[in-house]
Amino acid sequence: MDKNKAKKRIEELNKLTAYYAKKYYDDDNPEISDFEYDMLMNELKNLESKFPEFVKADSLTQKVGGTVKEGFEKVNHVVPLQSLQDVFSFEELYSFDERMKKYSNSLKYVVETKIDGLSVALEYKNGKFVRGATRGNGQVGEDITENLMTISNIPKELTENIDIIVRGEVFISKKDFDELNSKQDEENKYANARNLAAGSLRQLDSNITASRPLDIYIFNVQKSDTVKFNSHYESLIYLEKIGFNVNPIKILCNNIDEAIKAIEKIGKERESIPFGIDGAVIKVDDLKLREEIGTTFKAPKWAIAYKYPPEQKETILKNIVCNVGRTGVITPMAILEPIVVAGSKISKTTLHNEDFIKEKDLKIGDHVIIQKAGDVIPEIVKSLKEKRTGTEKDFKMPTKCPVCGAKAVREEGESAIRCIGVECKAQNLRNIIHFASKEGMNIEGLGEKIVEQFLENNLIDNIADIYYLKQADIETLKKDGKKFAQNLINAIETSKNNDLDRLICALGIRHVGTKSAKVLAKTFKSIDKIMEATLEELMAVEDIGEIMAKSIYEFFKQDQTKDLIEKLKNANVNMQIKENNKYDNRFEGKTFVLTGSLEKYTRDEASKIIEEFGGKTSSSVSKKTDFVLAGEEAGSKLVKAENLGIKIITEQEFEEMIKL
Repeated sequence: MDKNKAKKRIEELNKLTAYYAKKYYDDDNPEISDFEYDMLMNELKNLESKFPEFVKADSLTQKVGGTVKEGFEKVNHVVPLQSLQDVFSFEELYSFDERMKKYSNSLKYVVETKIDGLSVALEYKNGKFVRGATRGNGQVGEDITENLMTISNIPKELTENIDIIVRGEVFISKKDFDELNSKQDEENKYANARNLAAGSLRQLDSNITASRPLDIYIFNVQKSDTVKFNSHYESLIYLEKIGFNVNPIKILCNNIDEAIKAIEKIGKERESIPFGIDGAVIKVDDLKLREEIGTTFKAPKWAIAYKYPPEQKETILKNIVCNVGRTGVITPMAILEPIVVAGSKISKTTLHNEDFIKEKDLKIGDHVIIQKAGDVIPEIVKSLKEKRTGTEKDFKMPTKCPVCGAKAVREEGESAIRCIGVECKAQNLRNIIHFASKEGMNIEGLGEKIVEQFLENNLIDNIADIYYLKQADIETLKKDGKKFAQNLINAIETSKNNDLDRLICALGIRHVGTKSAKVLAKTFKSIDKIMEATLEELMAVEDIGEIMAKSIYEFFKQDQTKDLIEKLKNANVNMQIKENNKYDNRFEGKTFVLTGSLEKYTRDEASKIIEEFGGKTSSSVSKKTDFVLAGEEAGSKLVKAENLGIKIITEQEFEEMIKL
């Protein structure tokens, strides 16, 4: 590869790995498998070693991938929580051993499982647990002490009164993960146990953390002032003795050959290991020798991680069926000839969307290769085209919802196909909750739990049924529920008189929010006029783009929508703009940019006020910006506004502008 191509590819890989690392470490929502990510990182490392002049300081080969989540206190790690260099072959392990032999000819190694979870540091003073933190970027983590306190296997007090900092991995066992996932619908299944554990630990509400079956294994002494150790293996045995839940798989090896045999043994037995692993770790046992060998900024030189390839099996794709999730997304599901992969019997797996099926060139009846991504989620890797007999059948995504028969739509730029039926039973709960929400009809008292009860007790079947509820029916749902029922009936009655824009927003039309609902109400004056509008007329409305216009047009052409509107009319729900509602458009045609911290308003609140007065808000300053509302600690946006000569207003000036 020439220099120009190498430079371009390194730049691409830096962007890709940064994006996927953010999804994995910070959002706890991975988009690719661990194996695919490892291959990208490996390619980047190899290119950077050949072309070191293109290595950037922010490359993930030079640092740990996580960041500190907003809402947690920062913790500066006394000893950095480093990551490990990954290898994918035994040849690379022998090369590692050759490097270690430069320091000593009498090497012992400890081989441990690389647990697939979230790395944390636990600090003890005088034997008592005082603080716990995530790895973060290795140097600075998040203080999650309160959340870690909810994990029963973290000792709150040790059997010896020592000062010590240890490192461990928080995880969810395979059994507990499967049980949790069995309660989720297909669209909302958790991607893998690692990210569920990480997401659970990084909750701002520790009650959520406590509700998840989190466990921990300790695998290292980070700092010990009270007790000194000569070897890593010795330190692990001591940690067990004083009350820590230490990684149960730790094998002391006299040389590299024994270490590789241990790694092979773990690989053969990983199906039966009760927790997820994404490799095996080999570490120099002698702690003094470790100090001599040293570390890089990112990783220790005395340890390395061997990554196992995902186990793959062949089976038959018997059929493809479609499920409809709560948000209306229609997801194709592969029905497979049952087969055991990585310890689990697999009979079905998601095919994600239409593009995935085309990309993999899948046909019903195909022989396919499947694996478990991260040893957890089953996925189809490829079809075996050479085994086709001609009896295989093509699959086409439905054009109508398999649950309610409404139109199934795929919008431009999206991979998902959605049901747009407003009365679709698969979406009922979500649709009704949104209809009653503050952004919608603002029916006080009609929250998610009450809606669930109404549906479970067959008191309502769709949105319109809210307006036909009887007080006597509601009373039966709560002990001494008479007052609650009366208040709810009153709130429902009050909502009938809401202005038109609230109703439009409450209907849950895709892409239509409070701002665009006001625009539609102001332009068309009534629901009937919106329903009669052509696509061209909708597209001609200011601030209603082509995608939104198509969404509105398709929504109101559905029989289900017409049926719902008719039921709401019969219940005397207001369908027209109120003539006495005079829109104050003092900011019409004006664009505001908000920067810094405001004292009396959140940015959302200030933006809402601007929009209510007909103005717009933007996230970036340009020549089209009319005002920059600057709070404390305003940054680069303020500087740019000054350079462009744009009017900068204070919060006090803003309040003067919005006075009635």
